[in-house]
Amino acid sequence: MPDISDPAPDFALPRDGGETVRLSALRGGAVVLFFYPRDDTPGCTTESIAFSDAAQAFADAGAIVLGVSKDSVASHEKFAAKHALGVPLLSDENGRTCEDYGVWVEKKMYGKTFMGIERSTFLIDAEGRIARVWRKVKVPGHVVEVLEAARALAA
Repeated sequence: MPDISDPAPDFALPRDGGETVRLSALRGGAVVLFFYPRDDTPGCTTESIAFSDAAQAFADAGAIVLGVSKDSVASHEKFAAKHALGVPLLSDENGRTCEDYGVWVEKKMYGKTFMGIERSTFLIDAEGRIARVWRKVKVPGHVVEVLEAARALAA
């Protein structure tokens, strides 16, 4: 499970729109990588819209925002179109990137135990190292906190 100052695990994942995004190709600028459980669920929708609404502010701070879940590219495309999302959504269908970042965890709900994505965000610096980590994210206020950290990193 990567932590602050560790190299961010590299990946190449397909995104909505058909391209592939490779983390190592984004060096030279900061990357906000937010992992979310599932497309078009209430918390994930709220979080994705908030990151989309702040995408320009992140760009002004020198950071690109990328969302990651295990949903398919087709699911991401429907989700992005339905909510006019302005951030790329990456598909980690085989779960390898989720495992590399330590966000594929055992969860409990209504007395049942299952595996799922723990809502988490990683701020990766221009050299490809993890600058900040937020685990077990609560959506309200999260994007503002991440944006402040991205601005501080750029300063």
